[in-house]
Amino acid sequence: MGNAVSASPEQPGLFAPDPSRVCGVDEAGRGPLAGPVFAAAVMLHPARPITGLRDSKQLSAARREVLAAQIREQALGWAVASASVAEIDALNILGATLLAMQRAVQALPMAPTLALIDGNRAPRLACELRLIVGGDALEPAISAASILAKTERDRLMQTLHDRHPEYGFDRHKGYGSAAHLRALAQFGPCEHHRRSFAPVRAALAGADHGVARP
Repeated sequence: MGNAVSASPEQPGLFAPDPSRVCGVDEAGRGPLAGPVFAAAVMLHPARPITGLRDSKQLSAARREVLAAQIREQALGWAVASASVAEIDALNILGATLLAMQRAVQALPMAPTLALIDGNRAPRLACELRLIVGGDALEPAISAASILAKTERDRLMQTLHDRHPEYGFDRHKGYGSAAHLRALAQFGPCEHHRRSFAPVRAALAGADHGVARP
């Protein structure tokens, strides 16, 4: 939990009811075969604009880190939350993603009056919300949330790589790349793999050696 940035008058969002109480919400990590799903909520500060906010996937890793530091420093409020691999397997990835979003909004240092959610499915929130498909490219607060969620998740996947270098989490961040699938076939899944995802189930079913060491 911490501080976040707001859209400037030169960067108007799609909606502007009391911009100090509006948060953008986005997720990172719905598609990977391993690791938690992350979500972030950001309340931008109208008097402290951040230049260059956009969908995190359109930014280099270095640029994301620079912007993430600005968001944390300049913002009215920000929070990052996650849902675990166990929760993903129990709820399904959509349910776990919405849970992570709910946790992020609830962890903000002040309650928003409006949440702008990227996508077409909404978490349960106590405030008004609006769904914006492609919002990470349209609404600065959602772009900021996308950046925080992505950088925090990438940081965790680097930590998991240090524990399990055989899977190459530092390169593919848990996504189902060819190298990751080869590692799954060779070593079997570890405890950070999502067993509800088909390639992980297939690796478990076909592994003669069992689960990789924790």
